[in-house]
Amino acid sequence: MAEAQEKGTISIHTENIFPIIKKFLYSDHEIFLRELVSNAVDATQKLKKLSSMGEFTGELGDLTINVSFDKEKKTITVSDRGLGMTGDEIKKYINQIAFSGATEFVEKFKDKGDAKDIIGKFGLGFYSAFMVAEKVEIVSRSYKVDNASEAVRWECDGSTEFELTPAEKAERGTDIILHINADSEEFLDEWRLKGILDKYCKFLPVEIKFGMEGESVEDGTDEQGKPKYKTIQKDRIINNPAPLWAKSPAELKDEDYLKFYKELYPYTEDPLFWIHLNVDYPFNLTGVLYFPKVKADFELQRNKIQLYSRQVFITDEVKDVVPDFLMLLHGILDSPDIPLNVSRSYLQSDANVKKISAHITKKVADKLQELFKKDRKDFEKKWDDISIFVKYGIISDDKFYDKVKDFALFKNVDGQYFTFEEYKEKVKANQTDKDGQLIYLYTSSAGKQDSFIQAAKNKGYDVLQLDGVIDSHFINTLEQKLEKTQLKRVDSEIADKLVEKDEKLESVLSEDEKTQIKGVFDKAINNTTFTVTVESLSTDELPVVITMSEFMRRMKDMAKLGGGGGFGFMGNMPDNYAVAVNGNHSIIQKILTASNEEQKIKLAKQAYDLALLSQNMLTGADLTSFIKRSVELVS
Repeated sequence: MAEAQEKGTISIHTENIFPIIKKFLYSDHEIFLRELVSNAVDATQKLKKLSSMGEFTGELGDLTINVSFDKEKKTITVSDRGLGMTGDEIKKYINQIAFSGATEFVEKFKDKGDAKDIIGKFGLGFYSAFMVAEKVEIVSRSYKVDNASEAVRWECDGSTEFELTPAEKAERGTDIILHINADSEEFLDEWRLKGILDKYCKFLPVEIKFGMEGESVEDGTDEQGKPKYKTIQKDRIINNPAPLWAKSPAELKDEDYLKFYKELYPYTEDPLFWIHLNVDYPFNLTGVLYFPKVKADFELQRNKIQLYSRQVFITDEVKDVVPDFLMLLHGILDSPDIPLNVSRSYLQSDANVKKISAHITKKVADKLQELFKKDRKDFEKKWDDISIFVKYGIISDDKFYDKVKDFALFKNVDGQYFTFEEYKEKVKANQTDKDGQLIYLYTSSAGKQDSFIQAAKNKGYDVLQLDGVIDSHFINTLEQKLEKTQLKRVDSEIADKLVEKDEKLESVLSEDEKTQIKGVFDKAINNTTFTVTVESLSTDELPVVITMSEFMRRMKDMAKLGGGGGFGFMGNMPDNYAVAVNGNHSIIQKILTASNEEQKIKLAKQAYDLALLSQNMLTGADLTSFIKRSVELVS
């Protein structure tokens, strides 16, 4: 207790000023409320701990923390009924900036129970109040004193000078009163403050009251016997003190996880499945991660994971805590081992953060493997939704690839699923080329490339469906990971050349006829970016096939996504196509025997336009001309 008025200077030492400087470097001043409410929670939790250990024998009573404001007086008040402080404790914990009472508290009671959950940083962050206040008052009565007159009042205007005087306070606990400065009057607003409390304090472990709210209750019946209602006022409790992730998985059901998901993301489809994290060694980590159904615009769905420390919201910018390929997950992580100062450079260098990131990767891989082994058919049903996570992980993390390579799946155009090893066994007999290279064929659009898919199937080849937004990168990664394996888009070559064998078809054309046919098609196409060759192909191939090489197309696709390993310039290069004329097709003989040059070019143009049509490249006036010419040829 302070017997009389006392004045002094706040002790600031070079070794303890830096945590406070960091607090002031926060760009968002709203965190002052998070810090003050968190301190109130710490004081309350400590009192409950002392009570459970028999160190405090009084009645705990109502421990609700109260946040209020007075627009006229320009004050914001945070009140708790926790430990409270004596005058000496205020001088020790508040005047000596950044001196934490937690270490001393835990040391004193370390042999009387598990104190790790109440290692609060008493006083740390208190000075963030001066980001918005021109003057701060503390009125506190310690649980150790019996008389209201033994309370103390501390005042400071943000300088290094303070004033400590006796005060009257009826109940145990602490009131922090902020006199808001002219630049921060935006915080003297009910909905602004409620928004901050909802954001940072939604799951704090002690109930927090902020004003009153209306509730509709039944009030008898009307003349027709129908129930009447009236609105009553009740305390507005803004938080859920016992969130799902803080509970044991054994006491939770599926509906509990789904209900909590809706609480976090009210307008989102139900998740596919979830992982409940509960680790206490070698670091502390709890939380629930949900696998959502990912839409095509997956970039817009980032920043859905929220990071907490002892149920205090810290940030939803978790890219250094969660591996990048899992940023599309939803949910909550809570760890006291993640530093409260979440600047990017600090997180990146923090050893615990790196361990947590590695652990999350392992838990996700373990969960996927468990689902695969437990019910393969159900796993296959989920694959279209979860494949983006797995593929992204394979691309970005070698260790993740090693964990998932035995149950990651390929899907073919017939809707069949195969593990990597199963698919290799399926196609190796028919899709190994003359150099011993295994050729995997794929489509990026089954509808647009159907004629090429059918041509490949006619040769007994299987075609994979790789039409996702990151599949161009995934394909490159697979070629690095899978031994002696190459992936080719099904329209990158004529079917006879997709898997090159030592077989060679004889040509029905002489060299002179080949030269003549090439000349006709050069005139009909009249485009220098299209290279015409006359090939000896199967008679069941199309008369003309248009392709872009696998290398060129892949580099252009990756350039569009901002990748391509330094080939970004290729995105601006003109498209170069190969036009393969099937010299063994009957239409070519018709062109050779046509009565005049005009008729030859007309037939060649028709065959070429058919090839364009099969690649969805025939549009506008060219499409109109094709239709008109088709009518003439069949008339």
